[in-house]
Amino acid sequence: MTTHTYTVEGMTCAHCAGAVSREVGKISGVSDIAVDVTEGTLTVTVDGPAPDSDIVAAVDEAGYAVVLN
Repeated sequence: MTTHTYTVEGMTCAHCAGAVSREVGKISGVSDIAVDVTEGTLTVTVDGPAPDSDIVAAVDEAGYAVVLN
């Protein structure tokens, strides 16, 4: 298992967190998702390969943006 944390812009409420969780949850290999709206973070645990590009695309599909450093 590997855990990655991403900064997500634009999330302000539980609906935002739910939208991000639903889209990221569709990615094969994702076993756990934690969204912290207050901190603007998304923490994803994967059991296999889940490229950052897949996570970024899923967050984008939900209507938000991942800030890559």
